[in-house]
Amino acid sequence: MRSKTQYPLNLKLIACGCILAFVLLFALRPKFSSQQTPSSISQTQSSLASNPTGIVEAASCPPSTQTCTKIPPSIVQAIIHYSTSSITPQQTLSEISVTSQVLQKKSPCNFLVFGLGHDSLMWASLNHGGRTVFLEEDKSWIEQIRYGFPTLESYHVVYDSKVHQADELMKIGKGEECRVVTDPRSSKCQLALKTIPNEVYEIEWDLIMVDAPTGFHENAPDG
Repeated sequence: MRSKTQYPLNLKLIACGCILAFVLLFALRPKFSSQQTPSSISQTQSSLASNPTGIVEAASCPPSTQTCTKIPPSIVQAIIHYSTSSITPQQTLSEISVTSQVLQKKSPCNFLVFGLGHDSLMWASLNHGGRTVFLEEDKSWIEQIRYGFPTLESYHVVYDSKVHQADELMKIGKGEECRVVTDPRSSKCQLALKTIPNEVYEIEWDLIMVDAPTGFHENAPDG
């Protein structure tokens, strides 16, 4: 059984401990105050003013240097078209790869294509940001492609020569008139294309791909 004098003794010890802690607090307070610089004080005050609740939030990350942009509508259209279409382009993979590698270096550029087909949307997309123009001899085919892909720029062109004239035209091409580099509209060379829209002549083309005319029978156009 505990004695009655134990409680006053415990109270005295507790009181002495509190007084000692209080004295130590006042003794150490000037040191802490002197170590705090004016700049840190002002920062603390400003942070308290902006955040009166005292809740510390995580520092925000610096903005990313990479810009987030959407895929251009023309590219979206090409991806959806070729993902859902069962019609393959007329050219083989190796043939397409040759022009594609050139476009990787040149694009965006002025790209002239002789021929209009199922792969035209692909070529226009690979030259995104540049100008891609298609020349086609079949008017009905132009209208059909324009109906499906109205954003493609295409023009009708007429070829004067035929496939069965190929041997003769090859000989003509070696003549002096065809060796002179000049405006095709004023050239005396029989091979000069003079039926192309004037707008095509005025543009300085960075890349020209010849995938037309058809040329699969004797009376087909021969460009």
